[in-house]
Amino acid sequence: MASLLIRNGVVITMNDAFDVVHGDVSIRDGRIAAVGRSLDSSASAHDTVLDVHGGWVLPGFVQTHVHLCQTLFRGSADDLTLMDWVRTRVWPLEAAHTPTTLRAAARLGIAELLASGTTTVLTMETVHDTDVVFEAAAEAGIRATIGRCMMDSGEDVPARLREQTNASIDESVALAKRWDGAAMGRLRAAFAPRFALSCSPALLDAVASLSHASQSLVHTHASESREEIAMVRRLSGGVSNIEYLAGLRLASPRLCCAHCVWADDREQGLLAEHDVKVLHCPSSNLKLGSGIAPVAAMRARGIRVSLGADGAACNNHLDMFTEMRLAALLQAVTLGPGALTARDALGMATRGGAVALGLDGDIGSVEIGKHADLIVIDPDGPHLLPGLDPYSTIVYAARATDVRTTIVGGDVLVRDGQPLRLDRDEIAADARTAARELIARAGV
Repeated sequence: MASLLIRNGVVITMNDAFDVVHGDVSIRDGRIAAVGRSLDSSASAHDTVLDVHGGWVLPGFVQTHVHLCQTLFRGSADDLTLMDWVRTRVWPLEAAHTPTTLRAAARLGIAELLASGTTTVLTMETVHDTDVVFEAAAEAGIRATIGRCMMDSGEDVPARLREQTNASIDESVALAKRWDGAAMGRLRAAFAPRFALSCSPALLDAVASLSHASQSLVHTHASESREEIAMVRRLSGGVSNIEYLAGLRLASPRLCCAHCVWADDREQGLLAEHDVKVLHCPSSNLKLGSGIAPVAAMRARGIRVSLGADGAACNNHLDMFTEMRLAALLQAVTLGPGALTARDALGMATRGGAVALGLDGDIGSVEIGKHADLIVIDPDGPHLLPGLDPYSTIVYAARATDVRTTIVGGDVLVRDGQPLRLDRDEIAADARTAARELIARAGV
């Protein structure tokens, strides 16, 4: 791998001491080799020198709940509550995907993520053709943990999404064998049972055993809306959502639960006890009218909470800046200003995401030995000045368009706001064509 020196930056390390270093970052063999002042003397020993002229250098964002397969659904599933949204829009559209439209959706989503500073994602795809999402991620250079959606029960599930239990398990295991550890370790496979309402107890129990045996992540949804919770209670004979998952042996440090908007006191206790990771998606929760997750209360219990945009079908963009800002503002509304500070929110978007994915030793902060997954934010826009507190400015004032450079594993993927590995015009043209075909086929 080529070596790279990032020079003249303000490095927001997000390390344990929250050090801010005015200086340089040296990258060798895809990892951070040095962070400090005046590394200029070693500039000649680097293949490439990138002078960022005072730009903020920080760890790339880690989004822990995304659906790349839904990127083409943007604008086609608005103004609905969760269960209506799923049944009348998202499931029919997912069922209508072909490998061609799924690839177009994944490439479009990845292009948006990289351009706006997200370098790592945990993404739940649809039931079929997940290989093309792995292929798109491999080609684009993003770091990703990908799971094919698992669904073997539920009301109103389209035939193409409803699997036989054993077939769902076998295909998920086979997918992991094909892809886990691919692209020099950038890609990993997860098990992704959609939620309790579309997965049989037998499927969930099998996933628990597989996760324990392979130490793989389990990515699911839980306690997102009151309607969903009531349906789970009817299904389970009165047991709450998190209790139901725990009863099927899924509660563990490898379980990643999106939303948990309505996790009650007992459920929060279970989340903390088993070190279950919570994936907070404030824009999605607001747009679907689901509610405001008790993030500050969960963090006070020691529950690890990270951030994700969810999908373009319910957000409608994949912008971590929006999620950080909303996460902090919503806790201020419910508990008062300062309940979730700007530094807390940035931590959730970086180090917190790395912890959720079990990757804290490799990503999430700018420290020697970690993967060089970095972004550079231009601090000179008038909406960012005077920029005296970088945490406040990044969380409350910065925008996705302020990202100038995105680096994954030492590879510069976006420079001066332009993608280097992806053809933006081609991706846009493919997305427009694929979306028209998809919507016509789905009949929504």
